[in-house]
Amino acid sequence: MALLVLCVSLLIVTLDNTILNVALPTLVREPDASTTRLQWIVDADALVFAGLMLAAGSSADRFGRRRVFVTGLAAFGGTSAWAAYSGSTGMLIAARAGMSVGVGVGVGAAMMMPSTLSIITDMFRDPGERRRAIGVWAATSGLGVAVGPVAGGLLLEHFWWGSVFWVNVPFAVAGLVCATLLVPDSRNPSAPRPDPVGSVLSVIGLGLLLWAVNEAPVRGWTSALVLAAAGGSGLAVLVCFALWERASTHPMLNVDFFRERRFSIATSSDSLAMFGLFGALFVLTQYLQFSLGYSALETGLRVLPVAGLLAVVAPLSPVLVRRAGTKAVVGTGLLAVAFGLWQVSGADVSSTYEDVLAGILLLGLGAGLVVPAALDSLMGTLPQSDTGVGSATNGVSVQMGGALGVAVIGSLLTTRYQDRMGPALAPYRLPHQVSDRVLGSLGRALDLAGRMGGATGLMLSELARSAFVSGMGLGLSVGAAVAASGAVLAFAALPSRPPVPPDRPES
Repeated sequence: MALLVLCVSLLIVTLDNTILNVALPTLVREPDASTTRLQWIVDADALVFAGLMLAAGSSADRFGRRRVFVTGLAAFGGTSAWAAYSGSTGMLIAARAGMSVGVGVGVGAAMMMPSTLSIITDMFRDPGERRRAIGVWAATSGLGVAVGPVAGGLLLEHFWWGSVFWVNVPFAVAGLVCATLLVPDSRNPSAPRPDPVGSVLSVIGLGLLLWAVNEAPVRGWTSALVLAAAGGSGLAVLVCFALWERASTHPMLNVDFFRERRFSIATSSDSLAMFGLFGALFVLTQYLQFSLGYSALETGLRVLPVAGLLAVVAPLSPVLVRRAGTKAVVGTGLLAVAFGLWQVSGADVSSTYEDVLAGILLLGLGAGLVVPAALDSLMGTLPQSDTGVGSATNGVSVQMGGALGVAVIGSLLTTRYQDRMGPALAPYRLPHQVSDRVLGSLGRALDLAGRMGGATGLMLSELARSAFVSGMGLGLSVGAAVAASGAVLAFAALPSRPPVPPDRPES
């Protein structure tokens, strides 16, 4: 029963992300968001999520895993209601990150995610049972990915765009009641004290890096500001974070964990798989609605195979690990993600949904293989006392991989889109404000084309769709290369068999 409560609570976090993907085209039309703004709406949550998750994981070990979990659940529900009533894209980004009031959707999720996994690891100490429980946990994530697009489509067809956030609230309330009654509490009495300096450094470093990638299409990839934010500041702050964690007597991330290849390679594999999956979902929902003309609900149904296959394959992944080993399962999963991205990247303006369906299915298959196998390898290397920080490290790798996937693939799409549209529009000498709107996103260009009508409107819509599909192909091709490099890394360096940690008996 406790596992059920934890998995349902996890469901609302994954539900939130996938519902948002289907709502992105609607956010272009109603709050009038550009593609860069859409990237920030998705990444603001992930940035705070990743930046605070390590601190939340160590806090869960120190102060009690159920206590931190329940606190995060309350924060998540409360600020989901705030996001639902945001009056602008700027307010929505702030609500997603939770920066304005200090507690937000990102903060709440950061407190929930590591707590669920560390509680599961503490409850199921037998390696075989733990592996199966983690498989159920991962399948729940897949279920959230599956239900989210369809639920988002239904909500957007009948209610306003804020309903995709408001739907989190009843789940949060039910989770609070059930967690208090059914979930056992546990803690590590000797856990180190919190590390606020490390937490701040990680948020600043990751934030600068994401800002540079997201803003590069607007300001220029070689602009001094972008290069300074990415290399001169972002990477420098992350180096300071690593040095601080190594020198600190109470680090929130024990960098010595990364000496173990079962931990470091598994973490990297998970992150690279999410890079491809999150980046693909970001562009696919826009492609299906803007280019192929599907409604939000129809888009949700057509994204369903990704999540459905992920949910089916995830519980089977532990069985495959026992038979073939972690290396084979993770490496094969990353290859499936790479081939899926490559297949979808070949779409053109004449392509149909059936033409990209094989790639969509491969994405779900690959993610379903990678996540449980990598997660079990990662968690299996840790002593019982560090499961909170370990699960938080996995959460950070997932969120940062996904955030960078959205940022990089989305930015490459925008850059190619603008490079194709700019010269084509130049002879028409459009007013600067109109030109900026057309270059801002495909949705804005199609809106203007619809209002223009006639041959001119038709020409603009065809040009914009062609430029978007070209940009999507570039972004997904890069995503495929990233996933393929992850497969090479897994086959070369990830040990085949799950370890038995020193303080856990073999079964």
